[in-house]
Amino acid sequence: NGKQLKQQLLEGKYKPNPVRRVEIPKETKGEFRKLGVPTVVDRVFQQAITQVLSPIYEEQFSENSYGFRPCRGAHDALKQCQTNVNDGYVYVVDMDLEKFFDTVCQSKLIEVLSRTIKDGRVISLIHKYLNAGVISRGVFEKTEVGMPQGGPLSPLLSNIMLNELDKELEHRGHRFVRYADDCMIFCKSKKSAERTLENIIPFIEGKLFLKVNRNKTCVEHISRVKYLGYSFYRYRGKCRFRVHPKSIVKMNDKIRELTKRSNGWGNEYRALKLTQFIRGWVNYFGLADMKKLLRETDEWLRHKIRTIYWKQWKKVKTKFKELKKLGVEEEKAWICANMRNGNWYCGSYFVLQTAFNNKKLREL
Repeated sequence: NGKQLKQQLLEGKYKPNPVRRVEIPKETKGEFRKLGVPTVVDRVFQQAITQVLSPIYEEQFSENSYGFRPCRGAHDALKQCQTNVNDGYVYVVDMDLEKFFDTVCQSKLIEVLSRTIKDGRVISLIHKYLNAGVISRGVFEKTEVGMPQGGPLSPLLSNIMLNELDKELEHRGHRFVRYADDCMIFCKSKKSAERTLENIIPFIEGKLFLKVNRNKTCVEHISRVKYLGYSFYRYRGKCRFRVHPKSIVKMNDKIRELTKRSNGWGNEYRALKLTQFIRGWVNYFGLADMKKLLRETDEWLRHKIRTIYWKQWKKVKTKFKELKKLGVEEEKAWICANMRNGNWYCGSYFVLQTAFNNKKLREL
């Protein structure tokens, strides 16, 4: 349908379809992030708009903005935070915008876009996307405020909107780091941080028509802040990173889910899923000091893997046969196979630990 869709676009007759509402749970219990998944055709058009507008706006964007931008990422944002702390800016305004994507003022966004984009058809098409509506549980709902989070266009639009905040902070001479709608403003003392927060809220709420979440926005010392899953501490006068306790809890929950003894996965598939998760996690948190954490997590994970094999063997004769295969003496294998303790207890039994030593587990 390429030709006819292109024709509709050029004539301004194209009408975007409503997005499909999908809710995914947030870290805070009982809270959900609302996503809007566009149709394939809309996704292609949104990607086309993004590819054309991105280079134009990249020239305008701030050096302190790191989210959803080419050749920039979370690690760059964290390193900038580290530089600010090393320069003595140890108090931060940890800014939280309440339901940012759901509360964006569409007319303000269109006004900001119109300053740079002079082609009315493009502005009109973006406006149609914002007003396309959502289908939630089979029911159509209008969208008069906010923009759908989940299409290729929304990250760029969010950066265009929040670039106004970046420009204002730069104009006021503040040091800050922004990743998407996560913004941290750095100050040298608690007093100046509190003053900064007081002065910036009227701009965000009065000029950008966004809502600041008063419960989650706070002024804290850098050591008590969580940013992009990391926490900060100072060692010999230098800023260093740790994995935040909440991120550790989340990782442990994910490992529990992947090593459930009752999910019916084969060992090869489980090993693949574990490898993918661990590789991704370690790469993301690679900036943090976590030698002790990784060592302890490895011990716990090996225990879980031994327990999985023990449960799979089920019968006494299978346990006896498999232990002998792994090089355990016959007598010890027979005693171990006849143990009547729970699976988790047996997983820590020394016979099983020597049979499934670290080298053997690596081979598996």
